[in-house]
Order: sequence, then structure tokens, then C-alpha cells
Amino acid sequence: MDKPAVFTDEEIARFRAELAGKRSPGAYEPGRWSVSPLTRRPDVRGPMPGAVRLRDATLRSVETLPGVVASTEAKEAYLRRLVGAGVREVVTAGIAGRDDKALRAEVEVIKGENPDCRAVLPLLRSTADIDRAADAGYDAVQVWVQGLGEASLIYNPAVYQQAWRGEDWRGPATPRGRDDVLARALPLIRHARSRGLDAVVPMLMVSYLTDEILAESVTALTDAGATELTLFDGPGAMSPEAYAHLVARTKELAPGVEVGLHPHNTFGLAVACAVGAVRAGADVVELSVNGYCGGPGNADLAATALAFESLYGVGTGIRTERLTELARAGEKLTGYHLAWNHPVTGTSAFSWGGMDLITQETAIDPLLHNCLEPALVGNVRKVPFTPDSGPYTLADKLAALGVDTTVAQVDEILRRAREIMAGEARLLSDADLAALAGEVADEPPACAEADGGGTER
Repeated sequence: MDKPAVFTDEEIARFRAELAGKRSPGAYEPGRWSVSPLTRRPDVRGPMPGAVRLRDATLRSVETLPGVVASTEAKEAYLRRLVGAGVREVVTAGIAGRDDKALRAEVEVIKGENPDCRAVLPLLRSTADIDRAADAGYDAVQVWVQGLGEASLIYNPAVYQQAWRGEDWRGPATPRGRDDVLARALPLIRHARSRGLDAVVPMLMVSYLTDEILAESVTALTDAGATELTLFDGPGAMSPEAYAHLVARTKELAPGVEVGLHPHNTFGLAVACAVGAVRAGADVVELSVNGYCGGPGNADLAATALAFESLYGVGTGIRTERLTELARAGEKLTGYHLAWNHPVTGTSAFSWGGMDLITQETAIDPLLHNCLEPALVGNVRKVPFTPDSGPYTLADKLAALGVDTTVAQVDEILRRAREIMAGEARLLSDADLAALAGEVADEPPACAEADGGGTER
């Protein structure tokens, strides 16, 4: 069936010309995205690099999710997908409970998929741990440094183990101040560098850092040989502006050292924190697929990558067309499912309902309400049939189902469909619509007319 025309070809041409006049190269890439030209204006967006490194910590982060028990085979399969999606730096699972064979196998999986992908081993607590990382072929290790002074004892596992056994954990080596906390990390950093490893140093609980403690910490850690200082905000208590301040100050204190960040999403601002930090000079953003981590989670890989790529023109190297598949694989690995409207990769992230004025706009331009083309991220545009749907949406739906109708039949199917939805308080499935169309098609025209279907046009 040919739907009755709404606009003439000349009107559509004028609409498209009007849209083109409001777009600019870069902010508009046909078949990819159409974002505000303001996002690309240097006087509006501020300074931005040509590219940023995204470091994925999904495999470490899922260990903090309650109830997640995945086999080694499942994790290795996921790791291949992750690296295959263009992630160029991966934080693996921690070292605890894994033998040397497991560590080597993990590195082999990463390098087998992409020899240039950096493998980073976290949660090392001794020089022996660092030796194991070097021998297994990792490129870097993370030496975590608690962000507090004596209160850092709260996060020392040995304290709890000894106390449970009735032992006194207090002794001459017990850290009682910030200097003691830093002193425990410095030999590990030096040893990592002596083994040819990059020493990535996560500075934890940065929302509690004062300017004085930041300066003391940066000096001590960089003097020991840290190659990157990563600002970890576990509580998610940092605003984008606060993150930008810390990054800029860290860069001033250690201009030759890379600065990273690991933002959490307590206020839904993790991606905004990443943007603000990179604008201030951060070199790398640590994040995870679907934002997986404890509590409110991290910045989401897909949303962060697309924000940098489309809004700001900052390259990430991510193969964006694999992002939705990667998100679904993450759900399968963890059992934790995304909200239907999760940005970029949600199952209905590209569904704006079933009103005719929404569903028909794509014939004029597909990048109006959807500023991203779903295929760019491996997702799909969904057009539901709802009580607000009109005859144009229904005609498209029936055509997609292979049902040939007339205008009069569409009117009658729409009337009956709305009646059912109102009476039964539910939406109709494709099968329901096809069955209704079959009923109407089997009725003589006079019958349809008598039922209120109108006249044949």
C-alpha cells in the first residue's frame, strides 16, 4: 500500500535544506551523528586533545558485584570480545587466588587478539607479586595507595584477619600517618620500574585530598618512578569541576607523568567527570562495560566513547559498532542487566514511542530525535505500536510484517487495536496486529464499512 503523502517532494527538500543550514561538519556526520555545532566550537567546548585512552576495568570490577560467579572460560571469551572491540588497555582481574599459569594465559588472550593492547595487573601488594606480573608478560601494574592517613587502616585486609584470630595487629610497622601510607607504596613502585613495568598508581578516595596532601603525595610517588597517577573516586563524590581541578594541579606538580581518573557514577556524572578531566589534561579514563563496579558503578565504556567521539571529536579507537554486542555479553557474563533506556546500548535507547510525528520523521531525516545512528553502536531503532500510534505508524508496522492492506483497512485495524488496548490495558504484539489485519482482510468491504471502517479509498 502506498501511504497517503503528507508532504510534497518540494517541501521535504526545503526541510532538508533548512536542517543542513543548521549543521556543521564534524558535529554532523551523515549516517553517524548530528550533534549541536556548539559542542565543536573551541570557544564553547574549551581545549580538547585529538585522542584519549580508555582503559577498561570490567574484569576487575565484576569481582565486586554481588553474586557474580563466572568461569575462567567465560571470562577469557569476554576478554577477547573486549579487546576485539578496540579497547587498547585492559585492567585484568586481581592477582589473588591465581597461579602463574592463569596470569600468563590471560596475557596471551589479550596479546593474541591485539599485540598492542596493554595488559595491566591490579591489586599487587608485594615485590613478589610484581615479579609474577613481569614474568607473565604484563605491561603495567597498579600499586594502589589509600587516600587517607591513619584511617587507611580501615582498608587493610590484614587488620581484619589478625583481629578475627584474636591477634594484636598493632606494631612498629603499623602506618599511623600519611607518610607511612606512602612509604609502603614507594618500594613497590621502584621495583616495578626495575622490572621494566609501567607503574600505574591509583590514588584512592581523592575526594578527601587536600591541596597539601596532593602535593606531598605526587612528589613522593613520582620521585619513586610512578608513570601514571590515577585519581580514583570510589564514593563518586567529585564533581566534574573538582576533577578538573585535581587533574590540572597534578599536571602542574608532575608535568612529565601521565594522569588518569577512575570516576564513579553516584550522581550520574561519571561521563561528565571524564570529559571535564580530559579537558583539564587527563591522559586516560578508567571505566567499564555497562559501568560495572560496586555501588553506583563506573563511567560506562559505550557512553563515554560516544561522548568523546561525537560531541567533542576526540578519538578513542573503539570499534563503536561492537558496543551493543559487548554490552549484551556483559549482561550474560554477570547476570546484571541494563535499564531499557540505558544510554547508547539500552534495548530501547533508540525508541521514541509510536506517534506518527516521531515515526515518520526518519523518512525526512534519520538524525533528528536520535542524534546517533543506532547502527553506529550496533543497536537498532525500535518503533512500538502504542495507543498514541496513528495510521502511518500502523501502516509501516503492517508492511514490515508483510501484510498488504488498503487505507480503509488500516483505519479499521487501528480502531479495533485501540479498542483492545483500552479495554485490556495492554499493548498489542506483532502477532496480535497480524491477526487483526487477517480478520479485517477476510471481511467483505460492506462489513468493514458497517463496523465503522469507512469507505474504500
